[in-house]
Amino acid sequence: MTAHNDLVPVSELVSELSLNELCRICGSHAEWVITLVEEGILEPQGATPRMWRFDSVSITVVRKVQRLQDDLGLNTAGVALVLSLVEENARLKQRLRALEHVWPVVIPMEDF
Repeated sequence: MTAHNDLVPVSELVSELSLNELCRICGSHAEWVITLVEEGILEPQGATPRMWRFDSVSITVVRKVQRLQDDLGLNTAGVALVLSLVEENARLKQRLRALEHVWPVVIPMEDF
């Protein structure tokens, strides 16, 4: 396992981060973060890298990407696919819980 941490120190929670601030906090290079934006993994506000503003959730996303690449050796496209599937899985689980709440599943017990 790597030493990347999902938790963001309170002192680093901000409403907006520039590209340079995100790179500094996550210990990454700007070119790499730009690649994450190009792959759709990160979605900053702003038209150009100099104008980009990232929300603080981007820190967690970058750290997940770092772990997936370091631990599993995934390329950026592979990471994008994994994150998309994880997000879809979470949506489906949430939908299933909601449906089970409305229509509880009754599993018949066998007579012993």
